[in-house]
Amino acid sequence: MIKKEDEAAPDPPLAPTASGPASAPAAASGPVAPAPVAAPVRPPSPAADDDDRFDLAGIEGLTMADLLGPAPDRRGGSARSAGRAPAATEAAPGESSRQARTVDDFDFDEEAFLAALDENAPVGTTGEVVQGVVIGMESDGVYVDIGGKAPGFMPKSECGLGVITNLKERFPKGLPIEVLVTREQNADGMVTISARALALRQSWEKVRQLEKEGKVVQVKVNGFNRGGVTCDLEGLRGFIPRSQLNEGENHEALVGQTLGVAFLEVNAETRKLVLSEKRAATAARFATLEVGQLVEGQVVSIKPYGFFVDLGGVSGLLHQSSITGGALRDLREAFQQGEHLKALITAVDPARGRIALNTALLEGPPGELLIAKDTVMAEAEDRAHRARSLLRQQEQDAG
Repeated sequence: MIKKEDEAAPDPPLAPTASGPASAPAAASGPVAPAPVAAPVRPPSPAADDDDRFDLAGIEGLTMADLLGPAPDRRGGSARSAGRAPAATEAAPGESSRQARTVDDFDFDEEAFLAALDENAPVGTTGEVVQGVVIGMESDGVYVDIGGKAPGFMPKSECGLGVITNLKERFPKGLPIEVLVTREQNADGMVTISARALALRQSWEKVRQLEKEGKVVQVKVNGFNRGGVTCDLEGLRGFIPRSQLNEGENHEALVGQTLGVAFLEVNAETRKLVLSEKRAATAARFATLEVGQLVEGQVVSIKPYGFFVDLGGVSGLLHQSSITGGALRDLREAFQQGEHLKALITAVDPARGRIALNTALLEGPPGELLIAKDTVMAEAEDRAHRARSLLRQQEQDAG
């Protein structure tokens, strides 16, 4: 009887190898070779961390500028601006490499470029006077060729001073015309022009010149209000205050009459044109006076510095230094208020309304006026001839 202990124990199972299942047991006829030791199988490892995946150790110590690379140069790349040749890069498959081109690589015609600029340059700036030719019209205005890419348009209300009833007769095609640009070109290249604005500018310039010269002009009264009367002068509306009218108490009756007036105020900015009939009389009187002329007048005022003499609408000043060549202790030794006298004009200033008189030039010996005034006045005409020669000599010496 065989005991259980004597039973042969079964062979232990072979460990699996890395290459496959366990091998069959060796043949009993030969020695058994030791089984190769299989490499231990590592359990699956957890996901690699950021250091393993991105190799952060390789970029340690680099700055953000190193990571981003040089900033692109607007004129052709960062490498070019830094003086370094750009690195060659391999073109992607199927993509043809494109070489950068500069301005010099393109054809450029400077004359054609400048001609194009001239052709498209705006014509006419606000306030500029331009020449043109009428090329057409509509019911609300006139088209004028002024040399731009589009014609200028002149509204009917800007076609001139006063009322224009027939545009076609006033502005036939082909008529040369001078206009003022009142608004620069719009998106279509058209500018707004005006013949009326140009006429008004020219009128103000002419009126200013008349004022400067102290001229008296004739105007026709065309209306009135409580303060005075209105008139028309060179296409401008003028106003004459009642205080400046010779017949201011009945100024309504002046409508339709023609008056001679001088200028009180000329202001184009505020459009104020104020005139005076009374000043016109003064200006007209000044126009008849000249240096060296003998005039007669009446003493109307005595001042510490001389006499004011009425010469018929204007006043002249006989200064104390021009009364006599003798010693004058008091002005009344020479003339009294209300007394008539004759004197020479030595200066005329219409702009300031001043006339300078002189009686000392009519004397023979200095101080003669104080002892023989009647003789001097009676012989004033003859003595004036000698005095004029003396005045001319003084002017020549001064000049």
